[in-house]
Amino acid sequence: MQIREANQADFEGIWPIFQSIVEEGDTYAYDKDSTRDDGFKVWMTYPRKTFVVEENNQILGTYYIVSNHAGPGAHVCNCGYMVSSAARGRGLATSMCEHSQQVARELGYKAMQFNFVASSNLGAIRLWEKLGFNKVGTLPGAFAHPSQGFIDAFVMYKWLD
Repeated sequence: MQIREANQADFEGIWPIFQSIVEEGDTYAYDKDSTRDDGFKVWMTYPRKTFVVEENNQILGTYYIVSNHAGPGAHVCNCGYMVSSAARGRGLATSMCEHSQQVARELGYKAMQFNFVASSNLGAIRLWEKLGFNKVGTLPGAFAHPSQGFIDAFVMYKWLD
């Protein structure tokens, strides 16, 4: 298994992962009806860098890194991570988050912030906390979960040493 920077052709392998997760609607605040073009813009065009996790030439996961704000906030980045349903439970999210923190440091970021973590995403919350992120804010009822209704979303933050 390796993590490497994505190229445009990799979107062929990223799109099924993106589409599946977004259609579920329980972790990301993207429109469930996002088109392939929407996904490409969000995951490949807008970010500063996008990476894939692959094994035997198959993309199993992906993440992006982007500046959270410009100007005085440009030292804080944001990342988004997605893992194929077939590859969950193998430590890919841990590997991607650790890799993204190293990349963030190399790019000159001083902190990483997750802007909108659904409170129902317990596995991600546990992992982010294990990796040193803290909940620094709660957005009451901010996430419209498909089965749980309006639930909280968390802002999670880590200063990168």
